[in-house]
Amino acid sequence: MSEIRLAIAGVGNCASAFIQGLYYYKKHPEDTAGLIYPEMGGYKVTDVKVVAAFDVNEKKVGKDLSEAIYAEPNCTTRFFDVPYMGVSVMMGPVLDGVPEHLQKFVEVAKEEPVDIVKVLKDTGADVLINILPTGSALATRAYADAAIKEAKVAFINGIPEMIASGKEYPNIAKKNNVPLIGDDFKSQIGSTFLHRALISAILDRGIKIDRMYQFNYAGNTDFANLVKRGETKEATKRAALKAELPYDVIWGFSNHFINGQKDIKTGRIHIQGRNWGSNIVKIDLQVEVDDSANAGGVMIDLIRGAKIAKDKGMGGVIEPICAYYSKHPPVQIHDKEAKKMVDEFISCK
Repeated sequence: MSEIRLAIAGVGNCASAFIQGLYYYKKHPEDTAGLIYPEMGGYKVTDVKVVAAFDVNEKKVGKDLSEAIYAEPNCTTRFFDVPYMGVSVMMGPVLDGVPEHLQKFVEVAKEEPVDIVKVLKDTGADVLINILPTGSALATRAYADAAIKEAKVAFINGIPEMIASGKEYPNIAKKNNVPLIGDDFKSQIGSTFLHRALISAILDRGIKIDRMYQFNYAGNTDFANLVKRGETKEATKRAALKAELPYDVIWGFSNHFINGQKDIKTGRIHIQGRNWGSNIVKIDLQVEVDDSANAGGVMIDLIRGAKIAKDKGMGGVIEPICAYYSKHPPVQIHDKEAKKMVDEFISCK
């Protein structure tokens, strides 16, 4: 198989953990921990090559990507030393990507934004993944326009902006024969995935769910941002959980930023229901993960899934990949069924 040439919008913690992982698996090809598919449609993890990266942070723009991924405010675990990559971080459009509450973390570079379309074409990028801060509606659409409308590059929307599940971009992607995946990817073992699994298991055992809540906290800039701009994140989580329920329940959700917690995310899930004779059942679950590493095992499959779709000549929304890996896909499908769809998608020529 050919290599997968990747462009990244947003050199934050997720990009850092992902790139470190690419080099980790090159060094340890026998290690399959953290991989849902060690090989996917003929592509291994080591087939992904980053060819372009965009950011607006003064500490990252102009730096080699191997250096920029460790620059503040990035705070994810440094688990592998990435060698010089020869990929310089380019200035992207700021637009709404650095709101007032993030300005204490990010000093915007004074350079002019590059021509995204030209960069994507010149680097021969196959896939562009968007991992900008939540709430970057205008900036996300600037990258989506460049990839889907102009450069004809597969686009993955990793944040809770309605691109794949909106009205405009799926039709354009279909017309231009561009694979489109989104929106807002799930973590590998995150609160949403576990919450959905709990709901499904509880309902199968005849429990009537009355109320539930989810409480997540971490110390990275993503959570500092979510405290102020978390509406779209709550919407995608609510949609993902509601898809598992045959009736309405009382529901609560909250994100908190805790200084010093760095990239360690703690998620708490509470479900209250009734069993035999309407007696009360309460379930409390806590999960703690390195937040960005928890995204890497999903990002690698999204990227390979986009390239597989491109190889097959497919355009528009790639439903199996969206359904299994995204919180807010165009069509919500139960995880077990969505996983079967992915297996069929990657096995069919």
